Amino acid sequence: MGAIAGLLNKGLLNRAVVAASSIFAALLLAACGGAGDEQAASQGATASPGADENAGVVNVYSGRHYDSDIAIFDAFTAETGIEVNVIEAGGDALIERIAQEGEASPADLFITADAGMLWRADQRGLFRATDDAALAARVPDKFRHPEGKWFGLAKRARVIVYNREAGLPAGLERYADLADPAYDDMICVRSSSNIYNQSLLASIIAHRGEEAAEAWARGVVENFARRPQGNDTAQIEAVAAGLCRLAIVNSYYVARFVDTDDADKAAIGEAVGVLYPNQNGVGTHVNISGAGVMAHAPNPDNAERLLAFLLRDDTQGAFALGNNEYPIVPGVAAQGPIAALGAFREDDLAVTALGENQPAAVRVFDRAGWP
Repeated sequence: MGAIAGLLNKGLLNRAVVAASSIFAALLLAACGGAGDEQAASQGATASPGADENAGVVNVYSGRHYDSDIAIFDAFTAETGIEVNVIEAGGDALIERIAQEGEASPADLFITADAGMLWRADQRGLFRATDDAALAARVPDKFRHPEGKWFGLAKRARVIVYNREAGLPAGLERYADLADPAYDDMICVRSSSNIYNQSLLASIIAHRGEEAAEAWARGVVENFARRPQGNDTAQIEAVAAGLCRLAIVNSYYVARFVDTDDADKAAIGEAVGVLYPNQNGVGTHVNISGAGVMAHAPNPDNAERLLAFLLRDDTQGAFALGNNEYPIVPGVAAQGPIAALGAFREDDLAVTALGENQPAAVRVFDRAGWP
């Protein structure tokens, strides 16, 4: 634990959270109230024992950067007595760090925001198999590793946004349609180095093959309104400003412009519409935030307990709401602005395919000239 203590002294762990968080208050109230066995069983998870000051720690390396996550970790500590130490950084940076730390790594749980990133970590041998039937029962097969190396925690859709004033272009229903010359000079999108775009293209490869995926990518490049730049927020802002008519973005970015007290953001949200593609085909592409226990975890039991906590019904709602995502556990309803965007049919493709086809997706982007 010396390495962890050193990081604490440098201020790299346990960053401050917003004390007034309603999510934290609700979960903390439940934790201090000691949710009983009957309540926990109704949520499909084993009841956690009361807080134990000798319960130890769990060290989380997280690619998510939300105060709501920290609030949930604090609620877990209040309920179990297990202290949660957090290091936050980009997914690739954390993977490299854990790999370099090797057997001496203090990391117990790796949390990241894309199935493709989970695949990268698995390729480096960073996960251990988690043989826990209760955990597996909480997460649909398509959203978890077949050997229990990682589990989805929340999901999001990759949608098409359009300028409401200009209207949704006639005939646009599928991702495939974005390659149609009819939409020349209309599309704004992130670069091909972005993991979200790589995962989307990986899903197209899984469904249609590499040759068709390359034809699609070339067609989209021909329809760029500008060279790829910025994140998904920048694409939404560009569509609202009329710099382009269409953009491909994650659903939670759209939700940030909905139900906000910021008048400028609200105006942007009102200026764009949302299309869930492929509703008459395989369904809209979905991706996940997910987590897995590390191969050399010094506290693997505590890591599994935190995973179980994150997959509990009450926590699921809060965890997903914190980033405007959809809960991964069936039966737990979406909350907040994301729910206002409406229901949709999602792709049934196992998200493991997003990693398996990632190398091919990168090659296709390169050949298609997608910067």
